[in-house]
Amino acid sequence: MSTIGIIGAGQAGSTLARAVITSGYDVVIANSRGPETLASLVAALGPRARAATPAEAASAADLVVLAFPYRPTDRLPTTQLAGKVVLDNNNYMPWRDGIYPEVVAGRKTVHELRQEQLPEAKVVKAFTHVQFHARSEIRVPDDELPAVVRLARPAGAPDRKALVVSSDFPEAVEAVTRLYDDLGFDAVDNSPLSESWRSGPGTPMWPHHVDGQSREELVRNLQRAERLPR
Repeated sequence: MSTIGIIGAGQAGSTLARAVITSGYDVVIANSRGPETLASLVAALGPRARAATPAEAASAADLVVLAFPYRPTDRLPTTQLAGKVVLDNNNYMPWRDGIYPEVVAGRKTVHELRQEQLPEAKVVKAFTHVQFHARSEIRVPDDELPAVVRLARPAGAPDRKALVVSSDFPEAVEAVTRLYDDLGFDAVDNSPLSESWRSGPGTPMWPHHVDGQSREELVRNLQRAERLPR
């Protein structure tokens, strides 16, 4: 199995780490505060996980997940991310992320900005419309688990759900499709990144991030999407 690097150890990053470890992957996880601050999380994740700096996580991984909002920054390990498939787990929220005129006007998507930020990486929009937090503080009952865990089904199951993948690189779409399959989901290709707005907040598919959608439902909702100013 491959190694997944996760930069960002909040709710999305830590939950995705648990999901991919359950599916047989190794994880190298990083945050902005240093590996020593991740000791309790790594202990909970088990022997397939280790903490590192963002640069170390990027270097060690076959696939890298950016589990934090888009921001103009020079702190990303651009050298180590060059040539890598980079999964951008971000939804543009102006109230949180600030105003980016090109995104607000509909001229670009936030994932295109991420690709410009990492010109030598292969950016993919992935895992952006599936719930990563538990429905309550108690995670024991199956129906309280995060959707990325709770909705997983084996290939061919009649109730298997689908997730969107968008990229300008076909090989990156293929890599994420394999990852989705390993985690228990089908993939719907909504490439290129310029079309990734179709799976963003406010679109027809968005209300289903808790209970999921079949491949057919997801395709239909992507087609119904209308681009509105943000």
